[in-house]
Amino acid sequence: MKEEEKKNLEEEETLKEEEVNSEQQTDDNQNQENPTQAEEKDPMEAAQEEIEQLRDKYLRSVAEFDNYRKRTTKEKAELILNGGANAIKAILPVLDDMERAIENGSKTEDPQVLREGMELIYQKFQKVLEGLGVKKIETEDADFDVDIHEAVAMVPGMGDDKKGKVIDCLQQGYKMNDKVIRHAKVAVGQ
Repeated sequence: MKEEEKKNLEEEETLKEEEVNSEQQTDDNQNQENPTQAEEKDPMEAAQEEIEQLRDKYLRSVAEFDNYRKRTTKEKAELILNGGANAIKAILPVLDDMERAIENGSKTEDPQVLREGMELIYQKFQKVLEGLGVKKIETEDADFDVDIHEAVAMVPGMGDDKKGKVIDCLQQGYKMNDKVIRHAKVAVGQ
């Protein structure tokens, strides 16, 4: 349906352009066929005709811009409404795996099998997130950075080498395409 609407809009724009081009060619042909008439016209009439042509061009440009503005507004609204669809489609296979793991969890008594299954699902989920541009913020032995870390605790007496460094990560932070979407909650050495 959306593709048909896009095709219709493109066809309408092509038709409008062809009409404008044919009108311009007709005007040019008339001016070339009757150069003596153009010279014989009163300067006031020539100015009036030029004003009308410019007014027509102006109105067409305004209408064209208005159509463009409406079309882009509509496209933005569609992107906002359907923008998360790709992310959800990428995450759904992980949800399916989780459901299978829950369903099959009651069939086994071996906790190691369950643990391995959960680790596989976790790894798959990480790959999906990486495919969407989401990456973990590294906190291990990192200097505290207010742009990517949120200090929730200060740990005294850790020594000078740990001063201003991340001691522990309480909640993992994430970036999406180099933009922080969740700050890492960390404990910092004093």
